[in-house]
Amino acid sequence: MKRREPDKPQPFYKGRGAASNITGRFAEYSSTRESDGWQTEAEPLEQLLTTSIEEKAKSIIATNQSPDIPFTQSINPYRGCEHGCVYCYARPAHAYMDLSPGLDFETKIFFKPNAAELLEKALRKPNYVCSPIALGANTDPYQPLEKEKGITRTLLEVMQKFRQPVTIITKSQLILRDLPILAEMAQDNLAQVAVSVTTLDNDLKRKLEPRTAGPKARLRTIGALSENGIPTAVLAAPMIPALNDCELEAILKSGRESGAERAAYILLRLPHEVAPLFREWLAIHYPHRADHVMSLIQQSRGGQDYQSDFSQRRQGTGVFAQLLRQRFIVAIRKLGLNHRRLLLDCSQFDPPPQAGEQQCLF
Repeated sequence: MKRREPDKPQPFYKGRGAASNITGRFAEYSSTRESDGWQTEAEPLEQLLTTSIEEKAKSIIATNQSPDIPFTQSINPYRGCEHGCVYCYARPAHAYMDLSPGLDFETKIFFKPNAAELLEKALRKPNYVCSPIALGANTDPYQPLEKEKGITRTLLEVMQKFRQPVTIITKSQLILRDLPILAEMAQDNLAQVAVSVTTLDNDLKRKLEPRTAGPKARLRTIGALSENGIPTAVLAAPMIPALNDCELEAILKSGRESGAERAAYILLRLPHEVAPLFREWLAIHYPHRADHVMSLIQQSRGGQDYQSDFSQRRQGTGVFAQLLRQRFIVAIRKLGLNHRRLLLDCSQFDPPPQAGEQQCLF
């Protein structure tokens, strides 16, 4: 029997972004499955099924004071995301659940069935100060599990009832299911949407974001939202040096032609366990380009894989990051994007009376 040399990483699990279940940074122990090196061909990887786990949340609105984030309130109906984007900066949060930020993140999805109930209670608190709530700040609120659970839909229904402004970031065309609610809210300047378009290359999309909608579907989603009066942005994110950064202008142009009014971009972020997961992904899919990609990333991150400083974590520093920013500025100027700032109207916030509650006569 001929000995097989382990000269390359194991193949990906089909339809999954991460190649392994990397150990979370809080885990005391780890285990791996190793080949003995004597099989004649690679053993097929078993199919990984998605498991949904009910989580009874105690609160639902998360707040932040980060100066580089354009919102102070957010809601995440789900923990983990089946989309499987290998670069997702939310992956490290699974370590807090004693799970891996790798394959566990995209196969063990927590959902919050009491989210709408908690939101209504929060909005009725006497000390609540209305400001836009962001859906999709961490994981996509329209990931595949939403089709079954409908948690994002119930949250939107509460916001519509309270006239609570909302912003949404998604990669999914499932958002079109809620088009009537969003269109009605947008008429009163209570809703905005950003659709993330990472690449226009279907092959790269399948490797980078295996369970997301294709580029054309996302552009059609931008078009449908815009046609229904919903202010929509195209988010070119993340921009990955020497991989998809060459598409920046094309993505912005396609987004504009589809109806987007605004645009933004974010340089690839590799916090905590995301860095080794991304390196592993590069070694499998782009082995001859991996060193160059990581070199440019480190040049944009002060010599490291990632820096979390608020002043530079979204756009980076250094020559490459500066050129990318200049390209973005020139592109949006040519395309007529970002000409006006769209501010949602918080003055309309109005909690409806509860059952049995007497309404004011005057």
